[in-house]
Amino acid sequence: MSSTTNTAAGNKPLDPYTAKSHEDPPLPQKVEDLVTFISDSKFGMLTTKSSEDELLTSRCMALAGKEHGGIDLIFHTNLFSHKTMDLTTHPREVNMSFLDPLSGSWASISGTATIISDRDTVKKYYSPALQAWLGDLGDGVHDGGPEDPRIGVIKLEAVTAHYALARKGMLTRAVETVKSVATGNVPAINSIRELSRAELEEWRRTHANE
Repeated sequence: MSSTTNTAAGNKPLDPYTAKSHEDPPLPQKVEDLVTFISDSKFGMLTTKSSEDELLTSRCMALAGKEHGGIDLIFHTNLFSHKTMDLTTHPREVNMSFLDPLSGSWASISGTATIISDRDTVKKYYSPALQAWLGDLGDGVHDGGPEDPRIGVIKLEAVTAHYALARKGMLTRAVETVKSVATGNVPAINSIRELSRAELEEWRRTHANE
């Protein structure tokens, strides 16, 4: 996980925080802890590569659903929006990140995005809250309802995932961080985990109907 270098004191990692915080629990625990964190967070930042100038843009998105045991994420989209164009042009250059500002826990999911516009899928994940964002154009068609042709679904199929969960409460983390400044020892206050492409594919195969 971490790089090392020869020093007078021996071989030490150049990134001691990652080396000390990295954990590799069994696959079910890694996935279930990630899915629980994402579900509790509800909102995250979707990063896309622009279809116009290829710069990166991030937008706040609300989680609309999950598939394949929780690792593939569903979001609503306006089919005529810039993010839809970005994802259509660069479907493999997508990241979704979540953050709990109180605990410092975070998650980053990189994957492949698919834009889905069929009515059955839209109705499955439809929420009346979409009317507040789409409005009613007054033509009897574009009204923000489940038949509104502007509404589509983004399916983000996870390829890799990285996340960190707080191991201890806020006060304990603060105390240990202060101690680390005095001692030079990196505090083990988070659990950093990774899910590889192979692990996610294995999970998806065993949860194909979920």
